[in-house]
Amino acid sequence: MSDKLEGAAREDALAPLKAAGWVETEGRDAIARTFEFKNFVEAFGWMTKVAIVAEKMNHHPEWSNVYKTVEVTLTSHDAGGLTDRDVRLARKMDELSGD
Repeated sequence: MSDKLEGAAREDALAPLKAAGWVETEGRDAIARTFEFKNFVEAFGWMTKVAIVAEKMNHHPEWSNVYKTVEVTLTSHDAGGLTDRDVRLARKMDELSGD
């Protein structure tokens, strides 16, 4: 289990993610982003790649997919909010999406 991100460490970790399109989720200690792909196959392929990474991290996203759009929310339920695991997974998602 990781500790919740707080204070300056949280702001430092979230700043580059916010620049990439991640937003803090209102009413939750979580971050969210919507990814858009060219088509369903690209969206599903990206989700498959992310699923492999997430499984290795033992850290699984909340997400939904409709056609070429994938909506993602990240939080660490066992820590009660955002942790470095969420930040690492968000960065990997961005990397795999080409952002």
